[in-house]
Amino acid sequence: MTSQTTVAKAPRDPGGPQDSAQAPVKGLRGHPWLTLFAVAIGVMMVALDGTIVAIANPAIQKDLGASLSQVQWITNGYLLALAVALITAGKLGDRFGHRQTFLIGIAGFAAASAAIGLSDSIALVILFRVFQGLFGALLMPAALGLLRATFPAEKLNMAIGIWGMVIGASTAGGPILGGLLVEHVSWQSVFFINVPVGVVALVFGLVILRDHRAENAPRSFDIPGILLLSGAMGALVYGLIKAGESWGWGGGRTWLCLGGAILLFALFAFWETKVDEPLIPLGLFRSVPLAAGTVLMVLMAFAFMGGLFFVTFYLQGVKGLSPVDSGLRLLPLTAMMIVSSPLAGALITKFGPRVPLVGGMVCTAVAMFGMTALTEGTGTFVMSLWFALLGLGLAPVMVGATEVIVGNAPLELSGVAGGLQQAAMQVGGALGTAVLGAVMSSKVSAEFADNWRGAGIPVPPDPRLEEAAEFGAVPAELAKAPGMTPDLVTRIGDVIHDTFMSGMGLAFTVAGAVAVVAALVATLTKRGENAEAGAGGAHI
Repeated sequence: MTSQTTVAKAPRDPGGPQDSAQAPVKGLRGHPWLTLFAVAIGVMMVALDGTIVAIANPAIQKDLGASLSQVQWITNGYLLALAVALITAGKLGDRFGHRQTFLIGIAGFAAASAAIGLSDSIALVILFRVFQGLFGALLMPAALGLLRATFPAEKLNMAIGIWGMVIGASTAGGPILGGLLVEHVSWQSVFFINVPVGVVALVFGLVILRDHRAENAPRSFDIPGILLLSGAMGALVYGLIKAGESWGWGGGRTWLCLGGAILLFALFAFWETKVDEPLIPLGLFRSVPLAAGTVLMVLMAFAFMGGLFFVTFYLQGVKGLSPVDSGLRLLPLTAMMIVSSPLAGALITKFGPRVPLVGGMVCTAVAMFGMTALTEGTGTFVMSLWFALLGLGLAPVMVGATEVIVGNAPLELSGVAGGLQQAAMQVGGALGTAVLGAVMSSKVSAEFADNWRGAGIPVPPDPRLEEAAEFGAVPAELAKAPGMTPDLVTRIGDVIHDTFMSGMGLAFTVAGAVAVVAALVATLTKRGENAEAGAGGAHI
């Protein structure tokens, strides 16, 4: 570690906002476990929103008359804003205090949610989803910064484990809750539910959270660095989104975006070596464990988010399950993450992160390879085994990689480290969805016509049916088409499902291979060198 990453000692002023985390905690404010509870409420709101909205999209499209592209941007606008702002938001927390940025993030996220529920046009929905992403970016790194500053080193992994458990449970519970709200209330209720949750989180945050700032926290802003990094992240994520959506991987605009992102990243790296207080001190990445943890988070998100994208289509399109039933089928994954996240924190505290991280990615790889054998007739028990193994593998990676990144950064950069961790997840998820989507499309294009002919269907294939094969769903209007018979509908449905399953199998194979690479990267990790700079002597 260089002098840029020297650990700051907590200030000694007992009365100010920089009150030492090493002093005994009296009362509610600053109590570590109550801090975790307050942080978890806010994190739950954001994590839940990430998947609950997907269930509401069809109802939003029908009610507001949106196009497919507009509906996609309900998710993409949020993702883009989140990815662009995360590291800058973490820097804001390091500068002004994570308590302040967390509370602003909570209030803004809840207000943006209410505005979406009151919107009467798709343009307003997309606009306020972007604001949700920006406020979510303030909230998430601040949550990690608060945990880092509040918990002693020997309990930090357990706290991050519970934090990961809340995220996992909220993410997987979104489709179930979303399905119930859309079916029995309205699509607006999916967003309005964030308002009372946000109020509760804000009240607990005001009462419980304590401001911790490192002695040599940044005092100025690297505006050119912020602009260069934001432009680079924006170009990268936008290019990945559009490549998978409409431009294609060979399109000139795709390569212009991705090439521009590389150029901006290079300019950002050059600029960071010239400025006195850089946005991201590049000396951070001289820590091999921190760099490995960041790469590991990208690869984990690639495999998990990219693979899970197809699981939902498999359950709803091929298996014919409702959104609520699909969410219930994923409960083994959720339950395993809930159970194993705190256990993973305890194991990492006792043995260090390397072995749990390697083991977690091996489990993830085995689950991905195992899911290549899923078929239309696969039973619930077999599916549950693979989903449970996937949850078992993900928990130690979520906890361990987070601890490696945040723990190997100095306290005064804990917000930037938290933003880096979250940004790595968002980029990995966008990359996984885009790349595996392209793998699926290419496999479907290569096999659909042959499968059609092999089924002996007497009419030429409709391009719309080939597109349907990318999602595994037989169009409802197919049975009403002229000349269609029940036998013909069944054979066309078999072609769509078989082609989809072939593409999904290849996508899972790629995801499994990425998980194997991640397991190798995990061998380079080790316990955070600066973990003791948090609340080293706090009394819990």
